[in-house]
Amino acid sequence: MSRPGTKGVPRERREEQILDIATATFGDRGYANASIVEIAAAVGVSKPLIYAYFGSRDGLHAACVHRAGRRLVDAVAAAQAAHGAHDRALATLTGIFGALDGHTQNWKIIYDATLPRPGTAFTVARDYQDALNAMGAEGVAAVLADAGIAAADDHSLLLAVWYSIVSTTISWWGEHPDQTSQDMTDRCLRLFTAFRRPT
Repeated sequence: MSRPGTKGVPRERREEQILDIATATFGDRGYANASIVEIAAAVGVSKPLIYAYFGSRDGLHAACVHRAGRRLVDAVAAAQAAHGAHDRALATLTGIFGALDGHTQNWKIIYDATLPRPGTAFTVARDYQDALNAMGAEGVAAVLADAGIAAADDHSLLLAVWYSIVSTTISWWGEHPDQTSQDMTDRCLRLFTAFRRPT
């Protein structure tokens, strides 16, 4: 395997190395506090090379967000084929876990509270937020419909709860990096089952 900083690494592989380090840095520190100089040093390349590949700091950030966002949106979209609202919720979490594959920074860079508003970085991330949130809203609506509930405020509250569950679960995973995506799926299934079990 090629290591960062090694001469002769193909551009495609080098870009992946840069994106891996940049995503981790943007995710851990937030857009506002990430340093291109530190990213370049960690990869073992020069700052001008990063600009040559990605054009600007925003260009590098956008490339990270697009890579992470496409994986997440595709995974969540595929999960919507599951039958039944509750199975779809678990399939959605399973899809998210698989798309992240332990790299929780991929979620953080999309839902980064430090992104300047208005700004290019926020606009790029918001497109993926909107896509993910729209599928979440549809899933919540399906759960409520199964229960015969149509109140808009109930939908609003449950959507906020669902987002909190997803974001908190991913945050917990980031603090327990020894857990695999399958571990996370199994754990959520156990907890969902316990929560739904009749007394």
